[in-house]
This record gives sequence, C-alpha cells and structure tokens, in this order.
Amino acid sequence: MSGVRRLALGAGFLAVCVGGAGGASATPAARPLQLSTVLPAWLAPGAPLRVSGWAGSGETVRLVANGRTLATARSGRLGRFLLRAPAPRRFGRYSLALRAGDRRADVGRLVVRPVVLAAVGDVNLGDRVGEAIRSYGSGYPWSGVAALLTEADISIANLECAISARGSAIPGKHYTFRGAPSSLPAAARAGLDVVTVANNHSLDFGSDAFADTLRFARRAGLATIGGGTLATARRPLVVHAGGLRIALLGYSDVRPLGFDATATHSGTLKADPLVIASDVSLARRRSDAVVVYFHWGEELHRSPSARQRSLAAVALGAGATVVLGAHPHVLQPVERRGRTLVAWSLGNFVFSASSAGTSATGVLLVGLERRGVRWSELIPAHIANARPTPDPARARGALKRLRAARATA
Repeated sequence: MSGVRRLALGAGFLAVCVGGAGGASATPAARPLQLSTVLPAWLAPGAPLRVSGWAGSGETVRLVANGRTLATARSGRLGRFLLRAPAPRRFGRYSLALRAGDRRADVGRLVVRPVVLAAVGDVNLGDRVGEAIRSYGSGYPWSGVAALLTEADISIANLECAISARGSAIPGKHYTFRGAPSSLPAAARAGLDVVTVANNHSLDFGSDAFADTLRFARRAGLATIGGGTLATARRPLVVHAGGLRIALLGYSDVRPLGFDATATHSGTLKADPLVIASDVSLARRRSDAVVVYFHWGEELHRSPSARQRSLAAVALGAGATVVLGAHPHVLQPVERRGRTLVAWSLGNFVFSASSAGTSATGVLLVGLERRGVRWSELIPAHIANARPTPDPARARGALKRLRAARATA
C-alpha cells in the first residue's frame, strides 16, 4: 500500500511517493500568498505604506491599488517579502491586493485622506468666561465648536490663563487670568488635544499655579507645549496620525519679568531666533511636519509686525510646515506659501470679547500630507457671551467634507 507525505519547500509543496511501485511525482503547487501585516484604516497622502508576507521562493510580488501597481519586490529564499510605497496622493478609497504570477490575494481597503489640524486662538477660562461656566456649565463655551474640533485629528489652542486654585495675582500686572481646574476637562471632551502655554498669562498667579496648570492639563487629557523647565519646554510634542509624525512647538515673544523658562525654573519658552532655528530643524529631521505656535505681535493690530515676520521666517527657514500666532486679540491674515502656511493671529476664541474686532474669530482647518499643506480653510465664528459660534453654513459644509473623507464604506 502506498502513502504520500508533503514537504514544504520554498515555492510550494513537493509530493513524494513512499512505497509501492510505479509512483510518479506531482507538479509542485504554488505557495498561497500570505499577509503578515495589518493594513492601517487610513493614511495621509505620501505616508509610508508597508505590506509584508510570504510567497514562493524568489518570486516577484506586486502591491496593487485599484488595479495600479504601487510597489514590486522579490521574495527571499524562504518566501518572505516586504513591499514599500508612499500612499497615493489622490484622496479616496483604495482596494489593495497582492499579485504573484497568476495568483492574487486581497489585502484590504485603505482610505487616503489628509491629517486634519484644527487651530484656534486664545482660551481664557477665567474672567467672564468663568462666570458663564458657573452659570451654564463647563461645556457651555465649547458647545458651538465641539463638532469641528472633534472631527479634526489634532486640535490646538493657546491656553491664556492659569488653571489653579493656588497663588496670588502678580502685583502691578494690569490683567491676570485664572480658571478653575474643573473647567478644563470640558475642553478635552469638546475635542481639544493640545494647548500651548507659551504666553504672557500662564504665570499670572505664580509658579505653583503654573505647575497646577500643567498638571491639570495632563489630567484632563490635554498635551502641553512651550512650558516647563527649559529642556522640557523645548522638547517637541510628536503626534502620530495617518502614518505621519507631526511635531508641535510653542514660543512666547511677549514675556513678563520672571516668566521665562530656565534650566531650573519652570516657565514659558522664550521666542529666541537661535533656539527656534535649532529646535525646528531638529524636529523636522525627526518628523514629517512641524507646527509652531507663537505668542507674538501687537494687540489689536490687524497686520503682522516686522518682528512677527522675522520670527516666522526663522521657523519656516528651519523647516516649519505651519506657523500659528496669537496675542493681538484680533484676526490677522492667513497666508499660504507653497506647501507651508502662516496664520499670523487667530484672535480670541473662548474669551470674554466685547468689541466687534475682538469678537470675530474662527476655526482654522489645515489638511496635511507628507509633502506639507494640501489645503486650508478658516471657518469664521463670532464670540457672544464668552462662547464662539461658527457660521452655520460654513461649519456644515466643512463637517460634511471632513466626514466624507473619513468614510470607509
């Protein structure tokens, strides 16, 4: 009686006859294509796409997206292969498959869309905003903008106050701002992810209150940039989204005495051109995009100053992708420069604004890909009773586009 045993040998299975007479060897069968990586749900255009698995020994394997070859590789002696390609530049849904000879294996469906950054201006949870929170609840100031902030992949604001119950107001400072610790978690629930504390109000109530600000932000789920001891303040926050690494840095050019971070003193990061150039250059080498948030400019001026332009030039020259600004309390222009963008001032946001100029605000949406800024849009909003409310038609249109880009079906 004869029997057959199968030996796995590279390109397939070799049938070997054991015992009996007149047995004949069978034709080797091609090894099935096997995938050993999990496909991400989505990638930004140009983000690295890697697909690995097993095929026959020394086979040519192709990665195909909607019928178009993205990458080709040859498997090793044992059949292992690794395919690398940038994600397609065109937004949309792609059906990915592997091909080797006449064999095909589905990899899955990949959505390609930009990483969406939402940036807003000054957030002060004290003053009249604090009064509104006590009257209507901590979620009240965010109720009109939460949908936009939540739909973005990264949302950032300038936190222009201390968050603490400790400390005393700095003597002689005309305006001092402090919000209650209980007011901060609502900002995170509304979609805010990152706050810069590099401004002229973070230390209004002293070092202990500033330490509380950093601690309560972390507890609420908000990352901070631009504050701490000098080494900490200079360290970029790196966010991973859509296959990209996005570094965020914060600097203040409006510097009350004693606010500057030092090697031993926790404070805000000074907008020193040499430091900016060094930090941004290093961050750019280690990431795909760099976002720099400045506190700069002159209050109520609607055009950027020479100093703003000088600092922006330093940051962009060192490799920044997006430069954001606050402090003037009014909107200043948003300028696209090739694949970079500068928002000179995002104005007030969650703030007790009263005049026509200071109550005009907006949510800046920026679409990022590996090569830089793909698109941008400022959704105009108006502040009334400490609450920013976006233009309804513009907000609906933006939300519709963002949700369509996220869709996988």
